[in-house]
Amino acid sequence: MGEVKYIAAVVQASPVMFDKAATTDKACRLITQAGAKGAKLCVFPESFIPCYPRGLSFGMHVGGADGGGRQDYLLYHRNSVVIPRDLTPLCRAAKQAGCYVSIGVTERDGLTDTLYCTNVFISDTGEILGKKRKIKPTGAERCVWGEGGRDDIFVLDTSVGRIGCLICWENYMPLARTALYEQGVNVYIAPTADSRKEWQATVRHIAQEGRCYVLSCNQFVTREMYPPALSSLQAPEGRKGEISAGGSCIISPSGKYVVQPVWHREEMLLAEIDLTQVAAARLDFDVCGHYSRKDMFELIVK
Repeated sequence: MGEVKYIAAVVQASPVMFDKAATTDKACRLITQAGAKGAKLCVFPESFIPCYPRGLSFGMHVGGADGGGRQDYLLYHRNSVVIPRDLTPLCRAAKQAGCYVSIGVTERDGLTDTLYCTNVFISDTGEILGKKRKIKPTGAERCVWGEGGRDDIFVLDTSVGRIGCLICWENYMPLARTALYEQGVNVYIAPTADSRKEWQATVRHIAQEGRCYVLSCNQFVTREMYPPALSSLQAPEGRKGEISAGGSCIISPSGKYVVQPVWHREEMLLAEIDLTQVAAARLDFDVCGHYSRKDMFELIVK
């Protein structure tokens, strides 16, 4: 079974916006810090490297795109992550820290040049265990990221639990959640760019529904962190200088906060994960086990 109890770190941090090398260096330092604090699992937000491009239109409109937006896109494209080539420093840091790592990147396909919103899993020995592409980019994200496929819903059996992941609003897809539950997920990672208070209801519901730990991780970003030369940035209304307020948290299999949401700053959230609590929580509710009706319902994952 591996480690029944261990420390997990959820890293609410600011990327060095649109800078792959500098953000990778920062991530490596944070992995080292997490390892020094005894963490065996270290979780980063959605598209941490090189950043989540909130507010960027890239000049897109129905029927075309303008030149200035294309230049913004080229900057983002150049700083996106080619897997496995660009992950070497992160793998080295994970091995030295003795820590599993889950990190969101904007992935660039080295052959087609298409970008994907991808979550990468690295073992405590520095091996890339897998990558999960977002199967349905949300709203205008579809102008930036391609879609993942049928291989992007999986659970990894590791020494720190059965780890699964859905990215941001994929978590509003009930069948995608069920596909993870059916694979026995007990450490559910939810990297996000959603800092609304309503997101908290979502991740607490998932913890109760799946009777699993939920590690929700977001970035903290202000307008001042963006490169000044961007031509297609339209800062979201009502946020003033704060583009993403955070809201990262850790939730128990009973749906209660182990670590309350953190807002308006960078912070490393640390908590003990006790996998025996998963089994205890499933005494009276096991969504794909004794509380299911397989004679009535069936999920088919193509």
